[in-house]
Amino acid sequence: MDRQDQFLAAAKAAAREAGGLLRENADKRGEIMFKGVVDLVTHFDKRSQDLIFRRLSAAFPGHGFLAEEGLSLPGTSERRWIIDPIDGTTNFAHTFPVFCVSIALEQKGEIVLGVVYDPMRDELFEAVRGRGAFRNGARVRVSDIPELGKALLATGFPYDVRTSSFNNVREFNAFIVRAQAIRRCGSAALDLCYVACGRFDGFWELKLKPWDVAAGALIVEEAGGRVSDFEGRAFDPFNQRALASNGCIHEEMRAVLKDCGENEK
Repeated sequence: MDRQDQFLAAAKAAAREAGGLLRENADKRGEIMFKGVVDLVTHFDKRSQDLIFRRLSAAFPGHGFLAEEGLSLPGTSERRWIIDPIDGTTNFAHTFPVFCVSIALEQKGEIVLGVVYDPMRDELFEAVRGRGAFRNGARVRVSDIPELGKALLATGFPYDVRTSSFNNVREFNAFIVRAQAIRRCGSAALDLCYVACGRFDGFWELKLKPWDVAAGALIVEEAGGRVSDFEGRAFDPFNQRALASNGCIHEEMRAVLKDCGENEK
């Protein structure tokens, strides 16, 4: 087993174990704390994160870590794990069964591995750079929908949607009259995986964090899709704005976003 296979096996095992914890407690609201007006965190976010950190830090003691719930630990190696212990916390807190565990591995500033596990459907999406994308061991590919008017899109809204004018409402209104339909599921990581396997044809969102998109973006790319920022530049998980598609509709989506950006000036 080469090193990348070791990293992948450890990430998959940690994601499945953390996902099992979430699945067992999916009908329990538990303690809910608010980081902002609508940005919340549950006791299980912390338990899931602690579990993943313990497993991966024990297996790879030199690696760094960056995770949603306050974990930022520099390592002694060139590798860093980027973790979202529950992507879709609001859904989880409301017992709405759409959430996942997301784990990515960054090496020298490049995302080289991604795992996203949906415990409620027992679907594990994975990718290693250059090796393709898979769902439960079967290769996945993006859709071949050729135009925006026939596309099913996904998006989300930032936590400061009530207080900031830069809140995706203008973009949503622009896309809703151009695409076939839009879904807002509440988990960017799953939205990206659904682009990768052809359930969605495109996705855009703003004010994202690296743990929201690092794993899912790689999975889209390895499934034959395209991921960029809103201007079409190379994707950077720290950019906060992500545009992902099957490739066929990418430029149409980018044009809509460009118009929205110019109207905001």
